[in-house]
Amino acid sequence: MELDREDREIRLMERAYEEISPFEFKNKLISLAKEEEKKTARAMLDAGRGNPNWIAATPRESFFALGRFAIEESRRVWNERDLAGKPEQKGIAGRLSAYLQESGDARGVTLLRDIIDYGITIKGFDADAWVYELVDGVIGDNYPDPDRMLVHVEQVVHDYLLQEMCGPEAACNTFDLFAVEGATAAMCYIFDTLIENSLLARGDKIAVMTPIFPPYVEIPHLARYDFDVVEIRAAGLTEEGNHTWQYPESEIDKLSDPAVKALFLVNPSNPPSVAMQTESVRQLEQIVTHRNPDLMIISDDVYGTFVDDYRSLMADLPFNTIGVYSFSKYFGVTGWRLGVVAVHEDNVFDHLLRRLPNETVERLNQRYRSLSQHPAQLRFIDRMVADSRQVALNHTAGLSTPQQVQMALFAAFSLLDKDNRYKQATRDICHRRMKRLYDGLGLPWPNLPLCADYYTEFDLAQWADHHYGGAFRAYLEQNYEPVDILFRLAHKSSIVLLNGGGFHGPKWSVRVSLANLEEDAYARIGHELHQALEDYVTRWKASAKPTT
Repeated sequence: MELDREDREIRLMERAYEEISPFEFKNKLISLAKEEEKKTARAMLDAGRGNPNWIAATPRESFFALGRFAIEESRRVWNERDLAGKPEQKGIAGRLSAYLQESGDARGVTLLRDIIDYGITIKGFDADAWVYELVDGVIGDNYPDPDRMLVHVEQVVHDYLLQEMCGPEAACNTFDLFAVEGATAAMCYIFDTLIENSLLARGDKIAVMTPIFPPYVEIPHLARYDFDVVEIRAAGLTEEGNHTWQYPESEIDKLSDPAVKALFLVNPSNPPSVAMQTESVRQLEQIVTHRNPDLMIISDDVYGTFVDDYRSLMADLPFNTIGVYSFSKYFGVTGWRLGVVAVHEDNVFDHLLRRLPNETVERLNQRYRSLSQHPAQLRFIDRMVADSRQVALNHTAGLSTPQQVQMALFAAFSLLDKDNRYKQATRDICHRRMKRLYDGLGLPWPNLPLCADYYTEFDLAQWADHHYGGAFRAYLEQNYEPVDILFRLAHKSSIVLLNGGGFHGPKWSVRVSLANLEEDAYARIGHELHQALEDYVTRWKASAKPTT
């Protein structure tokens, strides 16, 4: 088939971007979409990145109300024009109470008052110690102490994680938390500490559940790690041949091999946005119990709040699982960089450290000797904190205290929202947008069990097979690259989507973020995607006509 000029230009661009990360590829698509936007005056729609277009406003208002009091408290101690003193702990709870009383119904005040009461009446915190940690933290005039996480903040965030990660009425365990600069920092710290402590070594076999956020696949192939990566594919299908985005037993069974030392997953997945089904969790529990008891599991649970009755692996396999959670998506707070790493107080990582050979223990004792007289007794999570600052700078480790305070206010806000009004509002946003997208596509809403609807992954090859059969699918695969439709949407419709293959999903799939655009935009995206697909059908039918 002879290509026209536009086709040739697109084909050249496709080849240049075949191997690049989808997030870098997105930049080229945005550039194309902006060019088209200028020509047609149609607004560019970027559904490539999952930054939500909503924010949790009330806990932010409480943060600024707390900040206003903190400044007044500092000036009360020492007030010299632009200079103020440090907050004073003694009697600070009473002074805050009086301040809030005087503030009446100002925005954020009611919630702040409830959060302070939660700490005192529910958690049993000393009033002055609790309020001082928040006030001093929001001022940010001291290094984080403890460096791993502020004492009261950790307990509040711990309550939040148990509420959101353990499902309804589920008994959960006790975890130690490390406040970090979002889930991305958590990933870097975990990978580094695993390899620094010889729990993983270059060339080791690890497993990654796919589709997945690309860095989880890209990082293991860096020269520093060079892991042997086994993919556990969400290849489950319904009887009608539609994706369930669940993991068949045969895929989960790959983890039975004791040579697989670690498992990395995003749950609910990114981009299918579907949580792992109970049957898979039970199978994994059996594998860990009977066949691979030392398996180290790292579960990124950032989208868990968008799924009804969500339950993390850190609840079902606490001994083996590091939980990673980011506040960014649920609260609309990507710019704050708020995340936390959760490690159970009794965990496989510490057990494996105690079983290291003597020569490795001696090497690690040298690495951590500045931290303790007994460095061999340092726990995995404390090594992670030290490693995050190259050990020598451990005394300045830790997430900034204003960030930790904002994190605590978000957590307490959710704990106090007994009717789950905010949670339901965010879920409803995602569900409505998913419906509008599929309405535009002219297809029924998949409404998959355990689906967050924060993203969706649409498989073009499956659509082609289902609607037009194998001949049309073969035509697509022979004449186009999987990213062709993304270039066409950007070039002709000012729409930016990402390639599902870049997330190690089906090669011909596209990923749509349902978080960052208005509802009507998704109807347009669905319509334009449908039109692009039908354009392929028209070309296919024309190519099949006999020439005269």
